Formats: sequence, C-alpha cells, structure tokens
Amino acid sequence: MFSKACEYGIRASIFIAKNSFEGKRVNPREISEEINSPYAFTAKILQTLVKYNIIQSVRGAHGGFEIIKEDLPNIKLSQIVEAIDGDIIYEGCGLGLDKCEEQHPCPVHDKFKIIRDSLKEMLKNTSIEELAIDLQRGASFLKI
Repeated sequence: MFSKACEYGIRASIFIAKNSFEGKRVNPREISEEINSPYAFTAKILQTLVKYNIIQSVRGAHGGFEIIKEDLPNIKLSQIVEAIDGDIIYEGCGLGLDKCEEQHPCPVHDKFKIIRDSLKEMLKNTSIEELAIDLQRGASFLKI
C-alpha cells in the first residue's frame, strides 16, 4: 500500500516522537537501527521529513532529530504519507489500471473507493502523538 520509504518515514516519525516526549533527540544511526532501515536510505527520508516541517534537525554535539512536543498532536499520518508518497494512494486504481474513473470504472472501483476513503480518513485523523504514546506505554511496537 505505502512505498518502503513511506513505511520507514512513518516508523521514524513515531520513534522520534516517542523520544521527543522523553526530551531526547535521536541520531540517524539510532533511527535506522530502530526501524530496521538502511542508514543512507533513512538519512534521505529524514531530510524529506525535515523539508516538510514534520521533524526538526538540530546540529551539534547534542543534536539529532526531534519533534517539538506542542506540535505532536497536530502532525497527522497523512502529512507523512503526502510528503513521501504524494496523494496517489487516494487516487490510484485498486487493480493498477491507468484509466479508472466513475464513468469507466474497473471491476473493483466502487468497493476499493470505500476502502481508499476510509484509509484517507484514518490517516487524516491519526496523530503521531497518539501512536508515540502507544509505543511509549508498550501497547504497540516498531520491532518484533
């Protein structure tokens, strides 16, 4: 459903948010190890997240990546998805056809539209804060 980069971006954002709650900044190496992503790929994803103001980068000896605590409730999963994958997930055909529209639908168009619309709502209504809280209290995990 999401690209690998988007999956890693979501995982990285949740991990950074969890650490931001605890007043810690995390470096790219820690992030790549925690989310099981190649270091160089992780660094590129983090640059994108900084560019879209989802996370902040602080340079120096005590630097790293963080999310300002006050911003956590306002950062939604949809922002990460759109920053990395764009909005194609909300528009693509369920069968991958180049042309699929209301006037000329594919065989799964109407059923897939319901799923796609539900996904869009979930992404727009789920904050990084609530996912980080679940991670922090052990209700969810980034690693097996």
